[in-house]
Amino acid sequence: MANPVPGTDEMASALHDCALLRKYDVSGPRYTSYPTAAQFAGGFDGSAFLNAVYGGVETIAPLSLYIHLPFCENICYYCACNKVVTRDRAVVRQYLDHLHKEMALLHLQLKMHHRPVTQLHWGGGTPTFLDAAEMTELMHMTAQHFSLTRDSNRDYAIEIDPRTVDRVKIDLLRGLGFNRISLGIQDFDADVQHAINRIQSVDMVRDLVEYIRARSFHSLNFDLIYGLPKQDEHTLAKTLDVVIALSPDRISYYNYAHLPERFLSQRAIDRLTLPTAEQKIRMLALITDRLTAAGYVYIGMDHFVKPDDSLALAQRDGRLARNFQGYTIAKAQDLVGLGVSSISSFDRVYAQNATDLEAYYAALDDNHLPVAKGVVLTEEDVLRRAIIQEILCQRSLDIVALQHKYAIDFHSHFAASLAALRDMEADGLLQVTPEAITVTGKGYPFLRNICMAFDEYVQAHLQGQKIRYSKTL
Repeated sequence: MANPVPGTDEMASALHDCALLRKYDVSGPRYTSYPTAAQFAGGFDGSAFLNAVYGGVETIAPLSLYIHLPFCENICYYCACNKVVTRDRAVVRQYLDHLHKEMALLHLQLKMHHRPVTQLHWGGGTPTFLDAAEMTELMHMTAQHFSLTRDSNRDYAIEIDPRTVDRVKIDLLRGLGFNRISLGIQDFDADVQHAINRIQSVDMVRDLVEYIRARSFHSLNFDLIYGLPKQDEHTLAKTLDVVIALSPDRISYYNYAHLPERFLSQRAIDRLTLPTAEQKIRMLALITDRLTAAGYVYIGMDHFVKPDDSLALAQRDGRLARNFQGYTIAKAQDLVGLGVSSISSFDRVYAQNATDLEAYYAALDDNHLPVAKGVVLTEEDVLRRAIIQEILCQRSLDIVALQHKYAIDFHSHFAASLAALRDMEADGLLQVTPEAITVTGKGYPFLRNICMAFDEYVQAHLQGQKIRYSKTL
């Protein structure tokens, strides 16, 4: 099936332009927020978070919840998530008790129980490390403190390691109200799976996919990674054959960032088995060529979806958003993060919980919210966040509307940013007029690079601050 999105041919051409790819394959943020987590300051605690959020004003606006469940039974060497690898099932009890404390404190201090939860996401770690009784308890606990909904338009999603579930657990998840599932696949090649310590057969995944479809989940996502050890274009092509045959509704294909100095588990990977930067770029081109030829729409930054998927429809209607879980439908402005390392996002404040489990427990044992760092956005941050969101989600920026909303002269205010874009415009990645900035099909793979021109903190980084980002390609 031909891809319906204008610009796909130009995007494919750009991904085969080696000189262009080398030029723009630099380090940069992924923009799940702006300012990014690199700008979150220590000393920002639960009291600062509470003071910054509402100031006593109540609202019934919809709410989004993210619950981090950090436990994994086995270690995956590539993983950069906040996780606790253990086979001690007793650890869940202590964690659930503290999640309950955190919910109770938020319920008491922020009075959010009247706000309908239109989006819920369990991430990890491995959320299905919990057994049936524990998952049921957590959902009931959440319903006690927040207003969960059975509305058919809700997005209630869970991340799943295929090795940890069977048909009985899938039935339970559907009964608990989940209607979206994300399967952590990573790669289907046996040698790659051995190299990352994540072995799961195609037959097992196929059986799981068939049953998920039989249980009428609204959407199935595959998480995959390119740039893994022992991966090359040949093995990747075979993985893509399987992925396309299984036909998930959404595909997230992430670029592996090898940072063993930050993530200890990655030290188990032999760096000599990793593909080169040039090989990774060819892999990205292969992924894009194959998935768009199979009918998937490129949403932006790693994400491909079927044309009738709600993310594709939201992008067409201008409702697409981006947050700490990636691309999403803008069903709720405020996000509450629960659990160790989780991030909450309100209109002008980001707050991250303690990333260490013991510190998370200690704060709650003292009846304090476990917030460890965060940032209150300035007026300039809010303005630049709006620009970055529009470019990432809509691949364009309406300058006239922005000037009207924020009462600025865009071309004067962002003279430095526009100067930074001139080279990209000369390379055909975008077009700048007095009324708009429009990303061309050729510029689709370079959204992060374009956004960096509007990022004050990246500019400071380029001038000497030491912040480690992943490569943009």
